[in-house]
Amino acid sequence: MKKFFTILLSLSFLVTAFPICGQAAVKKISIVTTIFPQYDFARAIAGDKADMTMLLRPGAESHTYDPTPRDILKIKDCDVFIYGGGESDEWVNRVLESVDTSKMKIISLMDCVDVVEEEIVEGMQEEEEEEEGHDHEAEYDEHVWTSPKNVKVIVQKISDVLTDVDPANAGVYTKNAADYLVELDKLDKAFADVVKGASRKTLVFGDRFPFRYFADAYGLNYFAAFPGCSTETEASVATVAFLINKAKAEKIPVVFHIELSNEKIADTICEATGAKKLLFHASHNISRDDFQNGVTYLDIMTANVGALNEALN
Repeated sequence: MKKFFTILLSLSFLVTAFPICGQAAVKKISIVTTIFPQYDFARAIAGDKADMTMLLRPGAESHTYDPTPRDILKIKDCDVFIYGGGESDEWVNRVLESVDTSKMKIISLMDCVDVVEEEIVEGMQEEEEEEEGHDHEAEYDEHVWTSPKNVKVIVQKISDVLTDVDPANAGVYTKNAADYLVELDKLDKAFADVVKGASRKTLVFGDRFPFRYFADAYGLNYFAAFPGCSTETEASVATVAFLINKAKAEKIPVVFHIELSNEKIADTICEATGAKKLLFHASHNISRDDFQNGVTYLDIMTANVGALNEALN
């Protein structure tokens, strides 16, 4: 009897060590992204054919993210690494220089599309220069994903790279990307239709403004407290007064704030003008609950269509 159990145990080990023919585990490609937009785009294209990692924790502020040693290891071991490419990702170059990237495909969103400089519009509060006397270096707006037109180019790039890395699943990636592009066309048309039928073309943000590409895509004017990558949270009296006066003069019905904001500036403007406060989501990141519930970029931007309609009419 003892010999029988010994043989049985040995057989069990062999079955575990060598899976039955046809049941061998298939290794998925690994995709690591820095923040939510590229994570969601890659997730939509890859479906269940890839292991996905988003380095930024849901609910965290994207502009102040720093990688942990564990994050760096995840980048080192991935097949595809996708990041934004702007000022917030300055740490990426240092990490990539420190690891072997010869077998890794790297996508920078800013390399996929035409980029524009971050601009300071009338009334907007600039950040103080850390050191005086230095020549101004152009800072390019990193929020390229806020325009669905740009996202169409980005999605095609991600699809092409995944197909190259994992040709066995090329058909899946191609189909998923094609389906996603159809949804982006619908989203683009929805925004264009709102703007076409609008009674005004001006937006007011009591917050940062990471929507330069969006505004350019649909011919919109805007006023805001800070540029898109500002680290400021407290606006000057002059900035707030300017936005209040602008909202009153143009009878602006809605004042926007962005996600994960303290909303204080928008509250002040609304109290002074009677305007309605609404969220216009830039998709930098989403809350933990939204992440667990599977909220997508398309969900967020579809909600923005409704908010834009209220603001322009």
